[in-house]
Amino acid sequence: MNYAGHRRCALGAREETAMNDTERALRIQLAGTYRIFAMLGWTELIYNHITLRIPGPDTHFLINPFGLLYTEVTASNLVKIDLDGNVVGASPHRINPAGYVVHAAIHRAVPDAHCVMHTHTSAGLAVACSERGLENSNFYSAQIEGMVAYHDFEGITVRADEGPRLVENLGEKRLMILRNHGLLSVGTTIAQAFVRLWTLNRACEIQLATATLGRARLIAPDVAARCTRDSLQFDPAYGAGQDVLDALLRQVDRIDPSYQA
Repeated sequence: MNYAGHRRCALGAREETAMNDTERALRIQLAGTYRIFAMLGWTELIYNHITLRIPGPDTHFLINPFGLLYTEVTASNLVKIDLDGNVVGASPHRINPAGYVVHAAIHRAVPDAHCVMHTHTSAGLAVACSERGLENSNFYSAQIEGMVAYHDFEGITVRADEGPRLVENLGEKRLMILRNHGLLSVGTTIAQAFVRLWTLNRACEIQLATATLGRARLIAPDVAARCTRDSLQFDPAYGAGQDVLDALLRQVDRIDPSYQA
């Protein structure tokens, strides 16, 4: 092999090492986020998903192993799959087809959808089941004015033909209420998707609590629009949620750092 060939091989090896280091770091952060969800009570036995795209020429993303609790997810047992649901590399674990259909449809069609989160929290599901959907009536709903899309319930999401309709309904928005089903968030990073979902879920929690007191006092659209513009947790100048995620990861570390394995 000549000098140029050796140089290409060396560059390729360095790129592969860098990619492996990047993937390892993302695996740790994603596994830690599963533990955050468990800590917050955002779990549904072995169901629901957080997926994360891995940088590179191929659209591969990480998903939780089907059958494990969120408290059992680790960096090493996360499953890497492609857009057709095929496992990339070696893994003894299966994936949940329902998770693959929803998440793959968004990862496939939305270029900046690097992280997709889906939950069935009681508050989120209750609002998803209500005829009105999310009301603009509290501090948190006012911070996501015009950011929430809706998708009608079509049954358990195991049919690939639902994907394009879901993506069409999502449009340019990055939060979605899946009617009769739950909540969904999309972000360019785990942190961004998380703070979006946290804000939506918190808005649902307050709406559910307010309902016990009678009719809610609605917020004027112009005030809500101003609140959304002023919301710091979405502002890159304030970390776009990374500070929040890092703080919660530190809390998880104090409880059980085994997710890093």
